[in-house]
Amino acid sequence: MIYLTLAYEFFKIGLFSVGGGMATLPFLMDLTSKYNWFTASELANMVAISESTPGPVGVNMASYAGYNAAGLPGAIVSTLALTAPALIIIVLIAKFLESFSENATVKSAFYGIRPVVAALIGYAVWELLKTTMVTITGETTHVIQFHFLSIVICALFFALLQIKKFKKFHPIIWIISGAVVGIILKL
Repeated sequence: MIYLTLAYEFFKIGLFSVGGGMATLPFLMDLTSKYNWFTASELANMVAISESTPGPVGVNMASYAGYNAAGLPGAIVSTLALTAPALIIIVLIAKFLESFSENATVKSAFYGIRPVVAALIGYAVWELLKTTMVTITGETTHVIQFHFLSIVICALFFALLQIKKFKKFHPIIWIISGAVVGIILKL
């Protein structure tokens, strides 16, 4: 039964997460409340690991989540289920692309999808910021603790990315730099 659930959930994610791997984050956050496959904290770790390993972020996260839920077979099922909708859609689009490429309705639909994808990614960024930089404790009265060191590191890296000569650095340089800073500061 777990394999069917994994296949269903990740097929659904693959079908509706238009815009790439980061667009899968809101769907994965939803899974944290539905199943005990991974926690919000583990999701933040999955994002970090997926960003620093080769391959598409969404596929890496599906593999990780599937593995957490049901081992290697779960990872395979989740990965295949996530990628199946894209494969099906690409085959269909390729077949009919020529006749629809200049269709005003198709162009308008894709133009309308763009801001929704941006909003989904923005929501995911917001949730990741809360997960990595804030701790909320307490049952009835919430105590909010800010992780100032994480906030300072984030602000520093963001500021560096605004400088033209640093924008040219490959993303792997930034990821490795973040990992080194985390190790040195024992975050």
